[in-house]
Parts: sequence; structure tokens; C-alpha cells
Amino acid sequence: MEFFSEEIRITIQIILIDLVLSADNAVIIGMAASQFDPAIRKKVLIIGTGFAVVFRILFSAMTAYLMQFQGIRTVGGILLLWVSYKLYVDILKKKEETKDISKYQVKESERSNFRKAVMTVIIILMVTLANAISIYIKKYKWIGWLGLLSILWVAADLIWDDIKLLL
Repeated sequence: MEFFSEEIRITIQIILIDLVLSADNAVIIGMAASQFDPAIRKKVLIIGTGFAVVFRILFSAMTAYLMQFQGIRTVGGILLLWVSYKLYVDILKKKEETKDISKYQVKESERSNFRKAVMTVIIILMVTLANAISIYIKKYKWIGWLGLLSILWVAADLIWDDIKLLL
């Protein structure tokens, strides 16, 4: 008897992978926004974050749907093994340079209202959290290893589920 139903297990796996891989989004959005003029930087950060959230939700929903089909899980598991390898190489690689992304923080708006304030706080928290995660992963390698093991566990589970159906 299984503790979780198939749907709950798949949802947990998708959420786990999203958590492990989502810190990159904030860093990439911040780096891209830094290339723009400070006058439009806030708009770029808001639009970039909005698109990141929308696409994450859409791709998670599509992934949950596709996970129902035999063979897709094996392909997904193999792709996750590739992601795990890339993460493994990244963990082992010593990077001297830690990016200072504090310059990506959004300046206070002249006409602030509640919605703008909430978006500003969300963006600042995303960028700050991504920076903190990257610093902690470099300082405490076990965090990176934990993320790597989580992805490997999901990949092995996906491949094993498809193999069980064939046996």
C-alpha cells in the first residue's frame, strides 16, 4: 500500500524540483534588468517576474499532465539526470566571483500605492533570496548536494515507474 496517491506524489515531485531550480530565475531577471536604464528598470523587473511566475505555473501544469503518459516519465527522468550532472559540476566548481546583486533592488516609486509596494517587496525578496541561496550553496556544499539528491531521487522514481509498467 502506497502512502501517497499517484497524483499527490507527482505534484510533490514537481514542487520539489521547482524549489531546487527556481533560484536561478531571480538572478537571471536581476542580471537582465541591470542592463536597462534605471528609469525603466522597475518595469523590467515587474514584467520579468510576472512572466517567470506565469511560465512556471503553465509549465508545471503541462508537466503534471504529460507525466500521465508512459515513456514520458523515462524521458523526463533522463533529462533530470542531465540536469543533475550539470548541478553536480556546478557544485564541484569553485567560483571565486560572487555576484553582488544588491544593485538590482528596485527604487521607491514616486507615486506608491499598495500594489506597487507589494510588487516591489516581492521582487526585492526574490532577488535577495536568490543571492542568499547562492552564497549559502557556495559556503555550505551540503545544500547543493541536497538539491542534487532531490533531483536524482525524482529522476530515478520517474524511470522506475515506467520500467514497472513494462514488466
